[in-house]
Amino acid sequence: MKTVLPKPFTFEAGKRAVLLLHGFTGNSADVRMLGRFLEKKGYSSHAPHYKGHGVPPEELVHTGPEDWWKDVMDGYNHLKSKGYEEIAVAGLSLGGVFSLKLGYTVPVKGIVPMCAPMYIKSEEVMYEGVVDYAREFKKFEGKDPAQIEEEIAEFKKTPMNTLKALQGLIADVRDNVDMIYSPTFVVQARNDHMINTDSANIIYNAVESDNKKIKWYEESGHVITLDKEKEQLHEDVFAFLEGLDWTV
Repeated sequence: MKTVLPKPFTFEAGKRAVLLLHGFTGNSADVRMLGRFLEKKGYSSHAPHYKGHGVPPEELVHTGPEDWWKDVMDGYNHLKSKGYEEIAVAGLSLGGVFSLKLGYTVPVKGIVPMCAPMYIKSEEVMYEGVVDYAREFKKFEGKDPAQIEEEIAEFKKTPMNTLKALQGLIADVRDNVDMIYSPTFVVQARNDHMINTDSANIIYNAVESDNKKIKWYEESGHVITLDKEKEQLHEDVFAFLEGLDWTV
């Protein structure tokens, strides 16, 4: 059976647009249900893929934050090129970090960072996550355990040298969150074991917007968009978007 990899998507519904950003080692499937929900509510959305994501992990190790940021900006400009004048942004994990960076780089209508890290994990811990991702990807491809372990051993011979740059990106965004004046809805899962959950408080406290709120989801883990409270999250994001000062 041929495995079908997730693809970037654009759902066009109304004149209000939302850029949806996935996490590190994630893909558009992270935010697809949210996109479909918003489409039913009359919002258009676009979810790009970062370079090296949604493809075999051997490609990921040769990419880094500069590549991914370019893909985020290309996604933003894709919506602009389709005639969307007002764009909100919602991002999961690394996508949440990028949503904040967009907030002080280009005009955005509103920002929804979801489980976005503001603390730096060690390169070793991050690399373990990359190896875990590689192993899961190979399982998804239907390879047998012996072949997977053989390929993982080979995979580890190419370390991911851009993890230090990823740490730098997170530190840089944390230093600039106080430059954000757009309405912001900070989303954080209580059972998030991937990041330090105090990140949510750092973001909430630093954002300069008068229109900001934070919500903790008590039963969810890091990939909150796919977890137990996803329906509630969908409704909350929609309510936040509805409260923005759109001209369309």
